[in-house]
Amino acid sequence: MTRTPEHENSAFAALQPENILEVLETLSFRCDGRFLALNSYENRVYQVGIEEQRPVVAKFYRPGRWSDAAIIEEHEFNHELAAAEIPVVAPLKIDGATLHRTGPYRVAVYPCHGGRAPDLDNLDLLEQLGRLVARIHLVGETRTFAERPTVEIESYGSASCEFLLDNDFIPLELCPAYESIAELVLDQVEACYSRAGAVPHIRIHADFHPGNVLVQEQRLHIVDLDDTRHGPAVQDLWMFLSGDKDEQSPQLSALLSGYTEFRTFNSRELNLIEALRSLRIMHYAAWVARRWDDPAFKIAFPWFDSHRYWEEHVLALREQVALMQEPPIEWHPV
Repeated sequence: MTRTPEHENSAFAALQPENILEVLETLSFRCDGRFLALNSYENRVYQVGIEEQRPVVAKFYRPGRWSDAAIIEEHEFNHELAAAEIPVVAPLKIDGATLHRTGPYRVAVYPCHGGRAPDLDNLDLLEQLGRLVARIHLVGETRTFAERPTVEIESYGSASCEFLLDNDFIPLELCPAYESIAELVLDQVEACYSRAGAVPHIRIHADFHPGNVLVQEQRLHIVDLDDTRHGPAVQDLWMFLSGDKDEQSPQLSALLSGYTEFRTFNSRELNLIEALRSLRIMHYAAWVARRWDDPAFKIAFPWFDSHRYWEEHVLALREQVALMQEPPIEWHPV
């Protein structure tokens, strides 16, 4: 990866309201001075008021995370989905482009959509989500990304473990326990993948969780494809399952009832749910660690460098080993 110029990192870290408004005005938006910081850690995302129009959402990309080509690939996928009448929030085209470089900043502008997070106890809503995920995957399987990676064991699991150990994030006295349990986790993840067999990897949302779905009355909007990449279909489903297996079973049935109206689901992918959950736990810890020099992360995750956090992290990984050794959740198609 090309080294990010230091002035871009500095500008991103010091982004101020006047910079935000200046960039939007450079893109021919007449800002009314109102803006609101939205919940985003990786990038900087703001709702910006526009004179005599609906607000827009400006997304300032973290330098060095994605290449311009990878961001444009995300935008193109977003527009493919929108063209298929899937309710994604796609970036606006301004003078024919969706990614804009203004001074040290890379920015995309989106229409503003309100809404609330979905109620995971609402099985009708989960069925609707299942239909939307299937439609995303129908588009996703028509071609492949050239610039974006895959949800896989090496980068999500092994590399995360190595980064945490090599950079002394784990308390010294917990390192042996962490190394031991991480090895067991990765062994069990491999076993789950082996049981699943040859699962196709297609273009997916990849970070599809309740926070990336907006519900407004009976309409859904899907947001934030920033982490889109190749992966198994079940990656876009499992994060909508909560509770124990008895609680998850009707949730899964509702999701797949909707999903299979549009696309076949390979039930062997259910072997991957706890493996993917384990990889996400490892990847999440390493993600925060990689961003620990950003003051915003120290404010948002003050518990991250505490002894208690790492004790609980090791415990969570132990629990995942046990879950991966159990039979996967069952699904009985109607």
